Amino acid sequence: MGAAGRDFHNFNVFYRHNKAYEVVAFTATQIPGIESRTYPRVLAGSLYPKGIPIRSEEQLLDIIRKHGVGEVVFAYSDVSHEYVMHKGSAVIAAGPDFRLMGASNTMLKSKKPVVSICAVRTGCGKSQTSRKVCKILQDRGYRVVAVRHPMPYGDLSKQICERFGTFQDLDKYQCTIEEREEYEAYVARGMVIYAGVDYERILHEAEKEADVIIWDGGNNDLPFYKPDLQIVVADPYRPNHELTYHPGEANIRMADVVVINKVNTADPKNVETVRKNIQEVNPKATIIMGASVVTLDNPEIVKGKRVLVIEDGPTVTHGGMPYGAGTIAAQMFGASEIVDPRPFAVGSIQKAYEKFTHLANVLPALGYGEHQIKELQETINATPCDAVVVGTPIDLRKVMNLNKPAVRARYELEELGSPNLEELLSKRFK
Repeated sequence: MGAAGRDFHNFNVFYRHNKAYEVVAFTATQIPGIESRTYPRVLAGSLYPKGIPIRSEEQLLDIIRKHGVGEVVFAYSDVSHEYVMHKGSAVIAAGPDFRLMGASNTMLKSKKPVVSICAVRTGCGKSQTSRKVCKILQDRGYRVVAVRHPMPYGDLSKQICERFGTFQDLDKYQCTIEEREEYEAYVARGMVIYAGVDYERILHEAEKEADVIIWDGGNNDLPFYKPDLQIVVADPYRPNHELTYHPGEANIRMADVVVINKVNTADPKNVETVRKNIQEVNPKATIIMGASVVTLDNPEIVKGKRVLVIEDGPTVTHGGMPYGAGTIAAQMFGASEIVDPRPFAVGSIQKAYEKFTHLANVLPALGYGEHQIKELQETINATPCDAVVVGTPIDLRKVMNLNKPAVRARYELEELGSPNLEELLSKRFK
C-alpha cells in the first residue's frame, strides 16, 4: 500500500529478490493519477518478468480475495495513527497480516556521511532546514550532494535514477510542479540533487561526487539511508502531531536533533507543548528553536490590493494546514483582502476543495501532471484579484501563463540562540 515512494523503496530493498514472497500488486493513493500503471520489469527484477500491476487502493480488498494475499505492507506517510489502524483493521478482518516495516530492513548504508532532514508532518520546514544545512557544510569546504525522497509520477522506467544539476534537467525529466518545488532551489544554488525510484543505484551515483550526502525527506517519512546525523523538524502550528502521526512519531524518537520551527509566529503555548512532547519520548535529542522568516519580492504589488494566495500543495492538502507562507506574507505586507478562489476552481482543483474541506481563502498549488497544471492556471486566471502571492518554493510563472501580476513569498530558517545547526554540524564534522 503506497503512494509512489516508500512502497517502491520497501519492495526494492526487501522483496525484489526475495523468493520467500510473491508480490501481487502495489496499491496507490494520495496522489491523483498514479494508479493503473505497471511497476516495470527493469525495476521489478527477474522474479517479475511481466512487472507488477499498480492499482487504486480502493481495490485493496478485491486484490486480497482474488490472490489469497497473506501479507499487506502499509508504506506511505503523513497519516494519523488512527488512519493507519483503520486500514490495518480492514486488512486483518479480510485475513492477511498487516505490516509496518522498520529502519533495519529499509535503510541503506552509505560509504559517505549522511545527514537526514525529516519531519513530523509535511510542511514543517524541511526544505529550508535542508538549505541551511547544505550552506553550512558547503561553507566548510565539503562537496554536498542532496538526495530527495521520491516523486515518480510519470514513466517509472525513465525515472530510475535522476540527476538534477541544471535547470535544463528539470525539463529533461518533465518535472511536475511538486518536483520543481523541491529540486529548483538546489539547482539555483549550484548544487546537484538526485531522485528517482531505485535508491540503491541513486546512492552509488551520489557517492561518486559527494563528501557528504543530505537526505531531504518527503512528507514525514523515515530516511531511506542510515543517517549519521538525523535532524527532524517539528511544527508548533500542529501541536501533538509529533505523537499522533505516522511515521512522524518514529522520526521524533530516532532524532539526534529536533528543530521546532516557526516559533516567531506560533502560539508560545503550542511551542511549549511540542517541546514537552519531544522531551518525553526522546530526552536525548538536542532541541533547536527556529524562526521561519518570510519575505516578499516587490511588496508594493501587494499593499492595499486584493490578492489571490497560492500555497504549497501538499502542505495545505494532506498536510492539513489551512494556510502557509503566502498568507503570512500577504497579511504582513498589507493586502486589503485575500480572495476566495473556490468559486472559480475547475476540474481536479475543484475536487481538491471537496476533499479537503478545511481550505478556504488559499489555492493549493497542485500540479501532478500537465493536465492538472492547466487546470491550476485556469483557476488562477479566472479568480478576480489585483495580484497573486505565490507561496510555493518555485516561480509558477515559469510553468504557466498568468494574466495578472504575481509576486513570490520566500521563507528561510533562522535559529534563535544556542544550540544551533552551525554549532552542531561543526562539532560533528571536525
